Amino acid sequence: FFTNKKMIVLLVSVILFVSLLSLSLTQSGSVTFIQQFTNDITAVTGRVFSKPVNAVSDVFGSINKLQDTFVENQRLKKEIDSIYETQAEVAVLRDENERMQEELELKSSLKDFQTISGTVISRNPDSWVDQVIIDRGEQDGLEKGMSVMSSNGLIGRISETDPTSSKVVLLTNLEGSSNQVSAEILSKEVINGLITGYDTDTNRLIMTQITSTAEISEGEQVITSGLGGSIPRSLVIGTVDEVSMDDHGLAQQVYLNPATDFEHIRYVTVIDRSAESGEE
Repeated sequence: FFTNKKMIVLLVSVILFVSLLSLSLTQSGSVTFIQQFTNDITAVTGRVFSKPVNAVSDVFGSINKLQDTFVENQRLKKEIDSIYETQAEVAVLRDENERMQEELELKSSLKDFQTISGTVISRNPDSWVDQVIIDRGEQDGLEKGMSVMSSNGLIGRISETDPTSSKVVLLTNLEGSSNQVSAEILSKEVINGLITGYDTDTNRLIMTQITSTAEISEGEQVITSGLGGSIPRSLVIGTVDEVSMDDHGLAQQVYLNPATDFEHIRYVTVIDRSAESGEE
């Protein structure tokens, strides 16, 4: 029996297993060598596999956070664009409201005249300081030569009329004597002259043909004199800003700050003098 090597090896293995089992049972509260070896193997294996697993998990977590950030950024961008659009709409409405208030004040100050309200519908950049097109025409009672005001100040007169629209030549376009406006400075004495030019560098009107002896002060108001025939008296033109002698040294010329902003004309009021002329 003992000459069989396989049986001997099996017997020795059984004896060693029983001995180790007995040793582990007798050592209560202490970790056996086999258990410690198993725990070490398990810990090392866990650390080896946990690092790449955690790395992959972190990558997917970062991708999810990046995607959430992108979505949030797009949402905030739309909200900011919406805020900008709202601010622009509010600014436009505020500007239109202010200009309409000015036109209402203008109409109340022109209660002695028959007026027709209109809106600028076209303005060519090539002739920006020369003329504007308004949405009132012959069917609204407009005629050539009528005075046109905006923001409490005279801006020009009707030069052409169509059934539904009209062209307004501005005071900034005073080429030729036919476009010149008779004006009066409200001072201690009657001071008459003509609005004959416009300084594009300083955005000021030029009043000429004023006697050299007239005493003119800055800030005095300038109105239409009514001596030209087509434009009634007392329409506001602007205020005196600077007084000097003309090129010949024989008369004074006055630079006026216009009562209206010629660069931003939106609403207009046309003065109808036909009824007044008929009564006169």
